[in-house]
Amino acid sequence: MSDRDFYEVLGVGKDASEDDIKKAYRRLARQYHPDVNKAADAEEKFKEAKEAYEVLSDSQKRANYDRFGTADPSQGGGGFGGQDFSGFGDIFDMFFGGGGQRRNPNAPQRGADLQYTMTIEFKEAVFGKEMDIQIPRTESCDNCHGSGAKPGTRPETCQTCRGTGQQEVVQNTAFGRMVNRRVCSTCNGQGSIIKEKCSTCHGAGKVKKQRKIHVKIPAGVDDGAQLRVSGEGEGGTKGGPSGDLYIVIRVKSHDFFEREGDDIFCEVPLTFTQAALGDEIEIPTLTEKVKLKIPAGTQTGTYFRLKGKGVPRLRGYGQGDQQVKVVVVTPTSLDEQQKELLRDFAKQSGEHTHEQNKSIFERMKKAFLGD
Repeated sequence: MSDRDFYEVLGVGKDASEDDIKKAYRRLARQYHPDVNKAADAEEKFKEAKEAYEVLSDSQKRANYDRFGTADPSQGGGGFGGQDFSGFGDIFDMFFGGGGQRRNPNAPQRGADLQYTMTIEFKEAVFGKEMDIQIPRTESCDNCHGSGAKPGTRPETCQTCRGTGQQEVVQNTAFGRMVNRRVCSTCNGQGSIIKEKCSTCHGAGKVKKQRKIHVKIPAGVDDGAQLRVSGEGEGGTKGGPSGDLYIVIRVKSHDFFEREGDDIFCEVPLTFTQAALGDEIEIPTLTEKVKLKIPAGTQTGTYFRLKGKGVPRLRGYGQGDQQVKVVVVTPTSLDEQQKELLRDFAKQSGEHTHEQNKSIFERMKKAFLGD
C-alpha cells in the first residue's frame, strides 16, 4: 500500500463526493497510464492513483480508511466478505472506452494536432498575406500504407491477448477473486505483432517528413490570433484521420503606427507657429498620404480622426479609423532675436515673463513655510 495519503494522491479533500473522486482518478489515469506516458515514474504514479481510487470509491473501504488510516478490514473489523474486485482492474473500461466498452487497439486513431508560430510584419497583418511554410510532421508510410509490415505481409493477431491488447491476471486472495487487466507484454497493447517490419518505417507505420503548406492570412488578423488548418497535423494511425495544424500569429511592431483593435494610432509633431496659426499638414496612412487641416489654437495632445483609414475588420465589414495625436514641439535652441520676439509676443498677450513671475514664487514659498 502507498505510504501517501490517498486523498493527497488524488488531489481531493476528505469531503470529496464520489463523482469528485472518480473525476480526479480519471484525470490522473489518463496522465500516467503506461500507454500514453513513457516517463520512468509514470507507471508507479498510475498504480498509486489506482490504489487510492479502489479504496476511496468503495464506501465501506473508505469508511475504514477514514477511521483507521487503512482499508485493511482486520484493522477496523469492517470485513469485506467474499467480494469480487475484478471491476477495478480494467482501466480501459473506466475511461478509454466508456460505457463498459474496451478500447480496440487496432481501431483507427486520429493524429495529434500541431502548433506553428508565424511572425509577420505589421502591414502584412493589416492587409493579409499568402505564403508557403514548411511543417515537420509524421505521415503514414507510403511503402507499407501505415501497417508497419513489409509489403506483401501484414500484422498478425497477438496470440497472448487475442488482439485485445490486454492480459488478465487472476489472483485468489483472502478477500475474494481479483482480476487485474494490464497492457499485454507481448504486443505492448497493440493487439498485433509485426514479424516482418517495413524497411522504410521499421514497423512504426509512420515517417517524418517536411510538408509544404500554403497558408492564407486574412486581412485584419491581430497579434496572438490562431488560425486552424484542418487535416494538416500529425498523420493518424491504423487509417485514422490526420490532426489539425494551429498557426499562432505574432505581429512585429511598427516604427510609426500603433494598433488598438481595428484603429490605428500615430503621433505627428507641430511647431508652435502651426499650432497657434493653424496649418494643413500631410499625414501618412497605411495606404497613402492625406491632408489634415489643423485649426488655429490647437493644443498639444489633441486627437484628429481619419475615418476608415484603420484596419479592415476581420469579422464584419468596413475598416477602423486612424487616430492622429498632435504634439506641439517646444523650440530648444533660440537665438537672441527669436527670444526677443517671443518676449514681445508675451508682453502683447499679457503674459508674465520669468522676471515678472519672481514675486509669485516668493509668495508661494512663504505660503509653504507658513509665513
